[in-house]
Amino acid sequence: MNATPGSGGTTAQTPSLLRFGATGTARRRLFCLPFAGGTPAAYRMWTRDLPDDVEVVAVPLPGRNPSSREPLLDSMDDIVAALLPAVRGAADLPYVIFGHSLGALVAFELTVALEQSDAPAPDALFVSGRRSPDAPATGRPIYDLPDDAFLDAIDRSFGGVPEAIRREPELLALLLPALRADVRTYETYAPLTQRKVGCAVHVYGGVDDAHPRPDELSGWQRVAEQPVTVQLFPGGHFYLTTARTDLTADIVRRWTRSPSRTSAP
Repeated sequence: MNATPGSGGTTAQTPSLLRFGATGTARRRLFCLPFAGGTPAAYRMWTRDLPDDVEVVAVPLPGRNPSSREPLLDSMDDIVAALLPAVRGAADLPYVIFGHSLGALVAFELTVALEQSDAPAPDALFVSGRRSPDAPATGRPIYDLPDDAFLDAIDRSFGGVPEAIRREPELLALLLPALRADVRTYETYAPLTQRKVGCAVHVYGGVDDAHPRPDELSGWQRVAEQPVTVQLFPGGHFYLTTARTDLTADIVRRWTRSPSRTSAP
C-alpha cells in the first residue's frame, strides 16, 4: 500500500503526514507517532488488522528523513509546534492518537495542544511503553556520548540497534543524527503545560519491559481528567511488534467505547 503526503502541507517546519489508506472508505483516522529511532513505516502493517474504515496516518518527526531538507528538531516544544498544523489539517474525520515510547510523550503534548486549539479534539489518546510525562527523569543522559558508547547504552536499555547496521559506517552515519535527536528530545523533555488530557487515555506496555516497568504505567492518571485504563501484552519494550494484532484489536475496541469527540471551546 503506497503512502501519500498528508493534507497538512509541507514547509521547512511542517513535515508531511504519511497516509496508509483504509481498505474501504475512510471514516476515521488513527494518527501514529514513532518511537525513538523508529520510522513512520513501522505502522504500515497496522492497516491489515484494522477495520476497513480506519485510515492509518503516520506522523514523522521533523528532519528524521535523511533526504529531507527539514530542520532536525530535538526539543518537544519545537516538534509539537511543527506537527500541530499538519494534524489539525487532517482532523476532518473522527480520530485518535497513538504513540510508543518517545512517541507517547509527543502524542500527549500534541493531544493537549489540539484540545486547546480550535480543531476538533481526538476521541482518545493511546500511549505505550512510557512512564507518565510528569515522572522525574532517571539515569545519566546518553545523547551526547561518543558513538560507540551511545549505541551500547541504547542496546542495554532497549536492544534497539541491530549489529548489521553498526557494521555499516555509511548507513550508521545516516541514522545516528536522527537517533541522537530523538534521544535528546526524550532526555531533555519536561511537560510543556500543567493541563491534563480531557479525552479518554488508554495505556499499554510489555509485561517484561524494564523501561518502563508495568507498575509505573498507572502514573498516567496524574495527567488525565478521565480514569485511565492500563493493558499489558507479552513481551518487552517492543512488544507492539509481536503483539500487533492484539494491540490493534484493543485500540479499536476502546476507541468504539470512547465518548463522542467534541471541539475545544
